[in-house]
Amino acid sequence: MMKAHFSDFYLKSCFVLFFFLTSLFAAAALPFDDTLSAAELTDLKSGKVLIRNIGSYRKMSLTSKNKGAERIRDLMKDLRPTYLAEVIKIVPIKGNEDLDRRINDILLSIEDYAGIPYYSERAEKWYDLYSSAKIISSKKDGNSAMILADLEMSPFGVINTDILNENTGNYIYYESTNLNKLRYEDKITCVMPEKMKSSIVVFKDGNNWILYGAGGVAAPWIPFFNERIETSFINRIKTFCNFVFTKI
Repeated sequence: MMKAHFSDFYLKSCFVLFFFLTSLFAAAALPFDDTLSAAELTDLKSGKVLIRNIGSYRKMSLTSKNKGAERIRDLMKDLRPTYLAEVIKIVPIKGNEDLDRRINDILLSIEDYAGIPYYSERAEKWYDLYSSAKIISSKKDGNSAMILADLEMSPFGVINTDILNENTGNYIYYESTNLNKLRYEDKITCVMPEKMKSSIVVFKDGNNWILYGAGGVAAPWIPFFNERIETSFINRIKTFCNFVFTKI
């Protein structure tokens, strides 16, 4: 009887060790840390988009030394957001050699942002993420594009947005920043200028393209509104990154 119990314990221990080592080796094969579970890594490897509410820049999973990856980490570290989400997708390079060009075209098609479908969990209805998207000015300098745009997003009204897009050859880097105060339903100021930032980086890693997006908001605690504001911002950031990653 004792031998049977010991045998069961031994088998269970081996299984746990095998599962741990499998997760460890899977994480090591991709530029992400062990905050990603084995199930999340499996989803990524199968081509699914992974969306995570992480809350703090310290919980960003991207570990790559690529300069674009370092920029997105530094951006969120400097912002120190109250709310933060990351969106990840892995795409094989084979058969998608021009993915960087396609992503670049999508990101620069600012006026096509209008009409991106957004599902409100609170209202249980579909809306447009941006009801309008208008370019105010644009400037190109080599492989960099600097754009000022007015993006209208309910319930925050028109967001005066500074957009930077760079294609360095080693990575694509996209960054958007609000330039005006944002008011929730025109009742309460919830975000000050330059306190809402979204960024996307695309780069090669081994045989894969890594598509990584992060969006954060540095906002004060507002009694009775905090949860609603968090849901509004984070879900919209997730929606935008997911739109870009699934349109390719």
